[in-house]
Amino acid sequence: MRIAIDAMGGDNAPECNVEGALSAAAEWQDTQLVLVGDEARLLPLLKNMPSNVTVRHAGEVIEADEEPVRAVRRKKDSSMVVAGRMVREGEADAMISSGNTGALMTTGLLIVGRMEGIERPALAPMIPTLDDVGVLALDLGANMDAKPQHLAQYALMGSIYRNKVHGIAKPRVGLLNVGTEPGKGNELTKEAYPLLENVPGIHFIGNVEARDVLTGNCDVLVCDGFAGNILLKSLEGTAGAIFSLLKEQFSKSLKTKLGAAMLMPELRSLKGKMDYKEHGGAPLLGLGGLVVKGHGSSDGNAVKNAVRQARIALQADLVPSISKEISGK
Repeated sequence: MRIAIDAMGGDNAPECNVEGALSAAAEWQDTQLVLVGDEARLLPLLKNMPSNVTVRHAGEVIEADEEPVRAVRRKKDSSMVVAGRMVREGEADAMISSGNTGALMTTGLLIVGRMEGIERPALAPMIPTLDDVGVLALDLGANMDAKPQHLAQYALMGSIYRNKVHGIAKPRVGLLNVGTEPGKGNELTKEAYPLLENVPGIHFIGNVEARDVLTGNCDVLVCDGFAGNILLKSLEGTAGAIFSLLKEQFSKSLKTKLGAAMLMPELRSLKGKMDYKEHGGAPLLGLGGLVVKGHGSSDGNAVKNAVRQARIALQADLVPSISKEISGK
């Protein structure tokens, strides 16, 4: 398999992408990795380049603050657009980018292309849960607005993903809402509820409140991108605040410092549970090719895990499986 990496995307680019690619190349020697970006910046970082890593020159970069559609249309030689074109033209089986989320969504739609039968692709990251299984949540920011039929498609795509990639035989699908009763919520969730009840092939368990997401009461969480992104950022912010408070408390005295030293392995384990870097990235489900979005502040480990995630999805024939279910062909 051949995976293109947008080497210039992300807060720590290109170093993090090169580090992640080299680490992944060493572990999975059957995978060809293509670093797409400025050769002048990449080659000095690749003095001992393994045979399964290559560079594809792209002279432009889409910055984090650029308007997505304009940037994708104008910067045809950007690392993100070139990687997307490689997927569309069959030069790569998947692409990974930690760059501008809106631009990546636009690249997916305009360059890679939407899957037949899908109205709106969805960003589907994994949210860590207390039982270590995690919940796949979609959409968490690709589309701020959604219609009930979009949520029904998200439910089906998410269910297929958890089955194919994570091996869950009958994924539980929940609808993010302000209460568990069927009649709760706004017009979107009220209309979506009966649609989800009747989507063939999914196990819909009803409404799920935000406070219960981390307990692992569902395997797939469906919502519109506005509510989903607020949920994700709230969880990230809360986790960060808790660890800052713990660090502050454990630094107060010699006694607390000794206690921290004794608890350090458990604290590291706890932090690892909530760390996005361990999950690698979020697939954009509903596109004609596999596109994985890495966190903007990804480090080398996160990029390596994004490669692992892409490999598993490719081995499971994720995109063809979703396409078959959606189109009925």
